[in-house]
Amino acid sequence: MKQFRRSVLRREILDYVMIAVGMLSYCIGWTIFLLPNNIPTGGVAGLSSILFWGFGMPVHISYFLMNAVLLAIALKVLGLKFCVKTIYGVVLLTVFTGVFRQAFPHPDLLAEEPFMGSIIGAVFCGVGIGYGLSFNGSTGGSDIVAAIVNKYRDISLGRVILLVDMTIVTLSYVVLHDWEQVIYGYVVLIITSFVLDQVVNSGRRSVQFLIISDKYEEICRRITEDPPHRGCTILDAHGYYSGNSMKVLIVVTKQREAGLLYRMIDDIDEHAFVTQSQVMGVYGKGFDRFKIRHKDHE
Repeated sequence: MKQFRRSVLRREILDYVMIAVGMLSYCIGWTIFLLPNNIPTGGVAGLSSILFWGFGMPVHISYFLMNAVLLAIALKVLGLKFCVKTIYGVVLLTVFTGVFRQAFPHPDLLAEEPFMGSIIGAVFCGVGIGYGLSFNGSTGGSDIVAAIVNKYRDISLGRVILLVDMTIVTLSYVVLHDWEQVIYGYVVLIITSFVLDQVVNSGRRSVQFLIISDKYEEICRRITEDPPHRGCTILDAHGYYSGNSMKVLIVVTKQREAGLLYRMIDDIDEHAFVTQSQVMGVYGKGFDRFKIRHKDHE
């Protein structure tokens, strides 16, 4: 029980640390590359940018106030569990943004190259949102709206977020009066979305190994007993050309652990026959949970 509690505590601490790293990355992309170069973005950050360009309202204040309203609604509709780490992310991003705006009030990085600024800013923002979502947090804004809509309507989260963000970027024309800047905003949305997917999915990619070796028992023992402690399935097989009976091992592991698995196999049997293939989804203990929507039937 104590070991379980320590494991949960470490996981929670890691979540909060990585959410902080994500919010810092988003802050850099937004306040250093996008906002000074009049490049719009989506979500509450995009609305805060519009208020800043149009009325001079500090972005960290408008960002916090709008998210406070959304979070108050989300607390009532979605519950505290959904909101705890989102509140943490919003507060951190508000603090980071305020500090960066004080420390770097007029950054001029890539001021003459807005397209490059939009790309680099979008990468930082995508990494930031990706880290937040990967560790059960978020930057608030569009994520909250999407979650609320998704609870009552069978509309995907991605579709809602894209619709909200494109509307906000288009609305920025009211204060910028420049369609070129709006187009840069669309570029930001596309690149942010792409980077976000890469960050979120990178930790979930899995591979499957098929291993044929006379030393299959030793290989299985090493794979199951040594980190990363993966399971091993043994199948009976028959070689058509050789006519010999053999054992085939099936091992599924995270892609980042593949190199470690190769070293284990090579240490035991350098002549083992091994194939590696990408798998689309792995569900179960040690991997993802089933993503099934349970609908209430009245």
